[in-house]
Amino acid sequence: MRLHRLELTAFGPYPKPETVDFDELGADGLFLLHGDTGAGKTTLLDAVAFALFGRVPGARGDVKKLRCEYADPEVPTEVKLELTVQSRRFRIVRSPEFDRPKKRGGGVTTQPAKCSLTWLEGWDGEGITRIDDVARAVEDLLGMSYEQFFQVVLLPQGEFARFLRSDTAEREVLLEKLFGTERFLDVEKWFRDKRVAAGRVLEERRKGASELVHRVAEAAGEEPSFEPGWLEAVLERLAQAVREAAAAAEETAGVADGADALLAQARVQAEQIRRVREARELLERVQAADSAAWFAERDAARRAAPVVPAHAEIEKLRQSYEFAVRDEARAAEALASLGYEGSSLREDAERCREEAGGLSELAAEAERQQADVRKLSVLKNSSHQVERRLLAVSAELEVLPDLLARCRAQLDAAVEASGRLESLKARADAAEALPAAAEAVDRTKNELHQAIDVHQKAKDVLQQVRQQRLENMAIELAAALKRGKPCAVCGSPSHPAPAQPMLGGVDAAGEEEAARDEQSALQRRTEAERAAHTAELRIQACWEALGSDEPAAVLAEYRAALDLAHTRSQRQNEFVGLEAKAKQLATEKAKVEQDLVGLRTEHTSLVAVVEERGARLEKARGEHEDVLTRRDHLLRLAKALVELDERRNARDNALARVREQEASVAALAAEAGFPDVAAALAAHRPAIKLQALDERIAAWERARASALATLEELAGVDPADGVDLAEVTAQASSARAAASQAATRLARARAALDRVSELAARLRAEWKSLEPLEASYAELDALTDVINGRGQNSKKMTLRSYVLAARLEEVAVAASARLHRMSQGRYSFVHSDSAGARGTRGGLSLDVLDDYSGRSRPAKTLSGGESFLASLSLALGLADVVANETGGALLDTLFVDEGFGTLDSDTLDIVMNTLDELRAGGRVVGLVSHVEELRQRIPTRLRVRKARTGSTLEMSLA
Repeated sequence: MRLHRLELTAFGPYPKPETVDFDELGADGLFLLHGDTGAGKTTLLDAVAFALFGRVPGARGDVKKLRCEYADPEVPTEVKLELTVQSRRFRIVRSPEFDRPKKRGGGVTTQPAKCSLTWLEGWDGEGITRIDDVARAVEDLLGMSYEQFFQVVLLPQGEFARFLRSDTAEREVLLEKLFGTERFLDVEKWFRDKRVAAGRVLEERRKGASELVHRVAEAAGEEPSFEPGWLEAVLERLAQAVREAAAAAEETAGVADGADALLAQARVQAEQIRRVREARELLERVQAADSAAWFAERDAARRAAPVVPAHAEIEKLRQSYEFAVRDEARAAEALASLGYEGSSLREDAERCREEAGGLSELAAEAERQQADVRKLSVLKNSSHQVERRLLAVSAELEVLPDLLARCRAQLDAAVEASGRLESLKARADAAEALPAAAEAVDRTKNELHQAIDVHQKAKDVLQQVRQQRLENMAIELAAALKRGKPCAVCGSPSHPAPAQPMLGGVDAAGEEEAARDEQSALQRRTEAERAAHTAELRIQACWEALGSDEPAAVLAEYRAALDLAHTRSQRQNEFVGLEAKAKQLATEKAKVEQDLVGLRTEHTSLVAVVEERGARLEKARGEHEDVLTRRDHLLRLAKALVELDERRNARDNALARVREQEASVAALAAEAGFPDVAAALAAHRPAIKLQALDERIAAWERARASALATLEELAGVDPADGVDLAEVTAQASSARAAASQAATRLARARAALDRVSELAARLRAEWKSLEPLEASYAELDALTDVINGRGQNSKKMTLRSYVLAARLEEVAVAASARLHRMSQGRYSFVHSDSAGARGTRGGLSLDVLDDYSGRSRPAKTLSGGESFLASLSLALGLADVVANETGGALLDTLFVDEGFGTLDSDTLDIVMNTLDELRAGGRVVGLVSHVEELRQRIPTRLRVRKARTGSTLEMSLA
């Protein structure tokens, strides 16, 4: 990494933009940043760190206050750094978060932090503007974090001295950040996680084996045990129990089979006796039943079966005859209502139809007559409506000329108002602007009076300041006097009693400030005069536009003209509509008059036709209302005559069918063997009762046959004999229960043996598979303890601590070489890997070996100068080791900000020779110090001095 250019604005003690050209400063490889204490030397290194990482080292980074308090509030805080890393040149611009005045209103607003990275050479990629992306890009390019950077490139005040005196825990934290040993921490964690996972798996397997042991004990009905041989003993006891249960089951099964045979024989004998007894009782009940009456009733019902449906048909035919008689009566009544008194139905019906046919032609004329009469009524109504419409149109035409004249006058007035509207609007605008113009005149006059007063006061102050400066000019001239140089007034090189500064005196700066205040007040006065003159011109223009009229009258006239002009389009549309309506009404009136003439002519001709046809129809209607009514009467009479004749024929046919069916039923009853029809109907039984009778007879026959068959089958059985079945059943049940219990015990014993044998096989397999897991876990557990500083690890060092101890040993070797030289062979570093007190981790102890005494001692016992030498040596050694760790290509630039003031001249020479050697290979080394002797030894290329309002930079290339 090589720095080229640094620009900072409003940063730290620097209120104005400052620039540092590191290419010019580092031309000789070694330069000094010199200045008084508190001038801001370290701030330059803070600016470099802030540009790269957005933070500054040490306690200054905890305060997070980077903005200059002397800077102009409008000037933003900004740091620009241009550098080259890995042959890539780029520029970083970074601003911290700070408060700035609001652009509108009072108060302040927080300006958020921002950052950007721009590539200049060696890379064609796009720039980066997000803070997180810039941070990742810088760390990738440098190959180190900000902690490593502050220990390798930028060595801040007190940081490596703190590292020298720190304890093991603090030193471990810093070394971890410098050397990036997170991967070894990951290894430790990996082993711990691996052991936990393996332990979890082993514990699960052990738990499974333990569960199998408990399941074996539960299946065997014993207490679980983990003693050797317990499983084999359990299996042997279960096998012996199976053998004993099998012998007992075989013995009880033989006894139960004999008892079952005796029980079966007793049950057969008891069943035979019961059947004989039941057969005899059934035969007695069958013989006592009246079976002959059942057979006679069934035969009579079967013979009467054909007579019943034939008799039911008689009832249906009688109902049909009664319906026919009622229909005949209704037809005769309807014929009587038509006034018929004859007896020849068919002949009279033919005569009526012929007479109605003769009236068909006149019926058509009657229908036309009715239509024409209705049409006469319609024509009369239409004529009345047309006459009313004609009167209405005529009335509208009479009033239209007045409406047209009135609308035309209103339209002309609206047109005239539209023409005057523009001139009236200018005057109305002047009337509306008049109050605001008057208010503006009053306001600007007041502002002018105030501006005049302020300017006059500022002018008086300026005159007083100038007078005071003239009075104190001797003091000002005395401040410019220098020893041995002539006075600008008298020319004397000696100045025995120059005037002394007095409290409250005025100098050139005070006069310039008063002059600026007077010019500012004069400018505000000029602006106020200009504003007052503009307001006077505006109100004068308003009154010129109004003339002698009142503003209210002008506004009223304008609003009236505006309202009237707005009606112009409406009046125009109304006038055009009235003209169109007049033309439409004239056309409509002519058409209505023509329609009225046509209607009256048609009505007159139709009246004559209706009167002539009405005379013919009057003669043909006879006693009826009209011809159509007479024809309808004749047709209804003919239909009624034919219907009565048909009803009488139907009545006679129905009576003949009833007589025929009665004779047929009497013949069927005699043929079935009954004396008359009534006897046959009495012998009839419904189908359900006949079915029940058949079932009763069949059941009687089955019962008789069953009883006789049972008595014949069991002829040798005496129903008086008896069998004690309860005692035999009890003996068989007792024997069978004993056999069942013995069989159950045998099944349980065999099931227990089978279950325990299966679980035992699984348990032996589980124990065998656990052996390699136990061995593997024991090995992993021991190795994890060693890696994490426990167990057989006598030094109590973790793997990460071991690596850090190796790195620290390298640092001690590299630092000892420089310390040995700078201390003139007295001191060197001693690294120890022994464990700490009370079993704490070791490996990171670092002491100083004093060659004078031959003993090592803590670094805290060194003096101030010795501590500086040891700290600087340790920092440079640490930088060398870290650089080698990161590739050794990043140390083109090195800054040292440390207390050189604690060294004597000889030691300072040795230190400077050591630092001078760091320039080898093109490295640039920058020192930050206020020690004057360093300024004499190193050409001062950059000097920092305090100004009245902040620090400034002076670059000298001498």
